[in-house]
Amino acid sequence: MLKEQVLTYAYILLYIGLSSGQIFFNKWVLSSKEINFPYPLGLTLLHMVFSSVLCFVLTKVFKIMKVEEGMTTEIYATSVIPIGAMFAMTLWLGNTAYLYISVAFAQMLKAIMPVAVFILGVAAGLEVMSCRMLLIMSMISFGVLVASYGEINISWIGVVYQMGGVVGEALRLIFMEILVKRKGLKLNPISLMYYVSPCSAICLFIPWIFLEKSKMEAHGTWNFQPLVLTLNSLCTFALNLSVFLVISHTSALTIRVAGVVKDWVVVLLSALLFADTKLTVINLFGYGIAIAGVAAYNNLKLKKEASRVSVDDSQLAQSET
Repeated sequence: MLKEQVLTYAYILLYIGLSSGQIFFNKWVLSSKEINFPYPLGLTLLHMVFSSVLCFVLTKVFKIMKVEEGMTTEIYATSVIPIGAMFAMTLWLGNTAYLYISVAFAQMLKAIMPVAVFILGVAAGLEVMSCRMLLIMSMISFGVLVASYGEINISWIGVVYQMGGVVGEALRLIFMEILVKRKGLKLNPISLMYYVSPCSAICLFIPWIFLEKSKMEAHGTWNFQPLVLTLNSLCTFALNLSVFLVISHTSALTIRVAGVVKDWVVVLLSALLFADTKLTVINLFGYGIAIAGVAAYNNLKLKKEASRVSVDDSQLAQSET
């Protein structure tokens, strides 16, 4: 029992460490003059290609992990492709934002994610508007606005990129919920990466040809440090695996709570690691309000999931009698 608890906490710490480290790693690769790789689209494309190849090797060549069955052409076309496209959009725009705004401010803007998910969920018929949820959404929005007001060197271009990434992630989560609820297909992260990564790579490859390929050739960026970029891609893949380990040993809510802890770790550490990060009291006050709203949102979602499971169990018990 004690060993299992220690192992669970180890997985959670691994996720927090990898997630925080990946954010700092991406920022360093994109903005460091030593690496000379200010190409967020190219970096994201590299991540997806690396993930696609590694997933194929692990599942089909060495067969260490198994891809879940049940995927059809119709499901792939109507669900996986939109998920892959939105995932590509999220990573591309989110990484691009690091060229214009600090890591800490980017994390603060990400706190508005539940608001975007809820609004799109209501539009898709997956969520129901309520006074309590409206209050929580207003609380999160107010906190993010206060945090933005406290930002000293704000770049609106960076804000637009980051908010675009937030919308992309919200759409991805909505498509994921549709995949599970309406299509009835549940995939573990490895299976999801196996199907989604190639689609995301194709979605990124097309704009990369028009937007970054010529710039990379003109600046001779093909002479990049392969070891650094390989390690960066490997960290991205390891992060996705750590999500699988945490969820399999705990629950989806645990990954949300760990994500909130990770956000605070990133915000505070970025002030120490990067010169472009200058936190103010207004920053932290606003972010604290937003995080409290996110915690309330997660708690409300947990209660809804628990009540739905209890209803399903009671219906199952009645059908057996």
